[in-house]
Amino acid sequence: MTKIFLLSDTHGYWNTEWIKYFQQADEVWHAGDIGNDNVLNTIQSLCKNKTIRIVYGNIDESDIRTQTNEYLYFELENFKILITHIAGTYGKYSTSTQKLIQNYHPDILVCGHSHILKVKWDNAYNLWYINPGAAGKYGVHKVCTALFFELDSGKILNMKIIEWEK
Repeated sequence: MTKIFLLSDTHGYWNTEWIKYFQQADEVWHAGDIGNDNVLNTIQSLCKNKTIRIVYGNIDESDIRTQTNEYLYFELENFKILITHIAGTYGKYSTSTQKLIQNYHPDILVCGHSHILKVKWDNAYNLWYINPGAAGKYGVHKVCTALFFELDSGKILNMKIIEWEK
């Protein structure tokens, strides 16, 4: 079993409440729009003994892009997982995301960008669509959100939505 703390769209904002989730998690994932080196460096510093999986987003400049990836594909707990920042909307994925789905056949697609929290099974692509919403204060969302969940031998368990006031 692997415990995951998933956030996205921090946009340079740092919330000390995240630390307790970093401590509980085995892995920390960030689905892009980190915003600045301070947030990236703080995550890396606090999670030295954990697996960190971070992709860059459209607002992230070269200093962050050189330390992260446009997308990540990996296997964990009998899942094939694809993380990218801009995937398109649920069921209507961008051309580049469709190509990644065709190449990797993920069981889970993790993305950000929309600032809209959504976790939904996609029958057409046979995958879980997971967008944790936005953990930062910048954007149209009214509440800051992230997700904490467990992956265990092909099962997603104990998913919790974490909310903070914007």
